[in-house]
Amino acid sequence: SYGGDTFNTSVYLRRCASRQAIEVSYATGLGVDPLSLQLKQAWNGLGLNLSAIQSIDGKLPGMYLIETDDKGERSFHFWRESSAARAYFQAAETALEKNAHTYDCIYFSGISLAILDDASRKRLFSVLQKARALGCRVVFDNNFRPKLWPSLEVAQQVYREAFSVCHTAMITLDDHQAVFDCATLEEALLHAQSLDFPEVVIKRGATNTLVRQENTVEWISIATQHVQHVIDTTAAGDSFAAAYLSRRLCGKNAEIAAAFGNALAARVIQHRGALIPMEAMKDL
Repeated sequence: SYGGDTFNTSVYLRRCASRQAIEVSYATGLGVDPLSLQLKQAWNGLGLNLSAIQSIDGKLPGMYLIETDDKGERSFHFWRESSAARAYFQAAETALEKNAHTYDCIYFSGISLAILDDASRKRLFSVLQKARALGCRVVFDNNFRPKLWPSLEVAQQVYREAFSVCHTAMITLDDHQAVFDCATLEEALLHAQSLDFPEVVIKRGATNTLVRQENTVEWISIATQHVQHVIDTTAAGDSFAAAYLSRRLCGKNAEIAAAFGNALAARVIQHRGALIPMEAMKDL
């Protein structure tokens, strides 16, 4: 199959709102090989705008393996050192850079940052700073995979840069604990709550989600939905992000958005794989 954190979010965002309400573009690198062409055809069929994809001769899609235990929790194995996505910013000007002024929201993740080299990250941060200055909602999801980083110190430095350019931070608490080497989840929570963003979402697995909406200081606690049997937690956070953003971008408050995010994530973890059948979420 195929997937990836930001890709999963783009697909679920496409599903969570009409095309008239939200147009969803996906930016990544692909090759010009048959597999890359098949992926583009499939993604076009999912309703994504692919104009921001860079087709890079001589590069291939990355590969990784997800294993799940009897509780649905995951472990990762990566083969993506020379993937096309890593080479996205090798072009003199990417479609993302050229069209950033047209976007109302740009979403990126810790994995987006992990696969880019220093020069590419600088270009991405430059794009994000300019877009935010024009009123774009820049959203950073802190997904953290230690195997993709040369050291914890490098990851911490890059994450701080990402925090400095974002409007909305989506923080998975155990990832935040791992990145900033906090001794406990309670310490990680205090650290996350001290960060200065207009809007913050803190995801804590089965524990209530915390949100602080723009122009407020109050933290709101939103209950998660109990799931009797978890099959696979893959894309739980990705689907939450999509559902949350679909409601915020359409004018709903953060409490409504987080409740919808929790509902979709609860549905996703009851199915195997990142992208569940559309029929399994239609009633939401």
